Amino acid sequence: MNAPTPAAHLAPVVNARPVPQVFIDALKARFGNNCSTALVIREQHGRDESAFAPVPPPSAVIFAECTQDVADAVKLASEYKVPVIPFGVGSSLEGHLLAVQGGISIDLTRMNKVLSINAEDLTVTVQPGVTRKQLNEEIKSTGLFFPIDPGADATLGGMSATRASGTNAVRYGTMRENVLALEVVTASGEIIRTGTRAKKSSAGYDLTRLFVGSEGTLGVMTEVTVRLFPLPEAISAAICSFPSIEKAVQTVIQVIQLGVPIARVELIDHNTVRMVNAYAKLGLREEPMLLMEFHGSPAGVKEQAETVQEIASDHGGNAFEWATTPEERTRLWTARHNAYFAALQSRPGCRAISTDTCVPISKLADCLLDSVTETEASGLPYFLVGHVGDGNFHFGYLIDPEIPSEREIAEDLNHKLVSRALRLGGTCTGEHGIGLHKMDFLRTETGEGAVDMMRTIKRALDPHNIMNPGKIFLM
Repeated sequence: MNAPTPAAHLAPVVNARPVPQVFIDALKARFGNNCSTALVIREQHGRDESAFAPVPPPSAVIFAECTQDVADAVKLASEYKVPVIPFGVGSSLEGHLLAVQGGISIDLTRMNKVLSINAEDLTVTVQPGVTRKQLNEEIKSTGLFFPIDPGADATLGGMSATRASGTNAVRYGTMRENVLALEVVTASGEIIRTGTRAKKSSAGYDLTRLFVGSEGTLGVMTEVTVRLFPLPEAISAAICSFPSIEKAVQTVIQVIQLGVPIARVELIDHNTVRMVNAYAKLGLREEPMLLMEFHGSPAGVKEQAETVQEIASDHGGNAFEWATTPEERTRLWTARHNAYFAALQSRPGCRAISTDTCVPISKLADCLLDSVTETEASGLPYFLVGHVGDGNFHFGYLIDPEIPSEREIAEDLNHKLVSRALRLGGTCTGEHGIGLHKMDFLRTETGEGAVDMMRTIKRALDPHNIMNPGKIFLM
């Protein structure tokens, strides 16, 4: 595997295409005040949560309010061969939103309506700007919920585009399994639909799966239909501390291999617990910790919890704390959801270079423990959280953006981690996507032949390469 250079990752090559004034004039004529060229607005849409060096912002921002707005904007962009970057809430971590080839940003946050709730079929159709918290608030009266929780209050469009997952994936799956149908504006400005609300179909190519995870490089999603799940009759959450990360990981492996239907199981290392304690004044034991949640009937939840507690105790788990009320569960999960912000606050002015490897559960201990040893030896501050129930975990290397050597150390650690994960049958990204940061890793993981096939699909669907160009792979 060829190691990517730090400069390539943190200072991406900017090759902005010309944006004709006549194109900007046409946008303003069509969209009026919903087309902004104000610098502050453009800068807001030209950055995300990645650690990349600043990149010039897009030339204009379109605030779309309906599918036809998106189609008209893309048609104009296609006519003038100007890049288009879809924008949700800007929570991506891999540089997905950076205008490395210039162009315009289409902000979809005003397309935030829940269009239809089909409670009998356990489905809902939403516009792409609907966030997961908003969706669950609007459907709670039906007794259903949408379980995919990537941590950030991301939009359903962004979650679909990056094939997101998060804390509940061990039981409920990822966006890959839970997106049933899409409405998409293609690179030519055509509006198409993929999939249906039916539970299964064998009608032609699975275009829905093609667009889910395409990171805005094939089209702009304007409607998303997803699965819903009944709210569990009973929910119980627990935290448990361990004398070492190894013991915590061994507990998770045994729980999963025994087939315990645990809903969530998250790992937080002692560094992260310390950061969260300082940030949220929680007073948690500063040891490696598992956060767990059990869904089902009262009897089922009780049985699951007792089984897991017994396994954890066999591995040195202690200080079990249970929570059954929503308020108590929220307090326990605060540690996990605040981890990223707590880490950034622990070193003022820092940026986090986040990893996203995922390995088969049987290889989790080998991959995670070796990576912890490497990171500790580097001397670089870091935090560690993981959706370890499905073999996915994240290091966050906290770097001073003004110290190039720290960037180099972080990239070297990331490179070693990905190499280890791939050797063990894993992937370079479990849920964040490729974006700019992982393009070299993608080639290594899939092979040049697979990437060339992706390029062929891209050329067929986007011949002018205007849809979020420069992401996933280079044309």
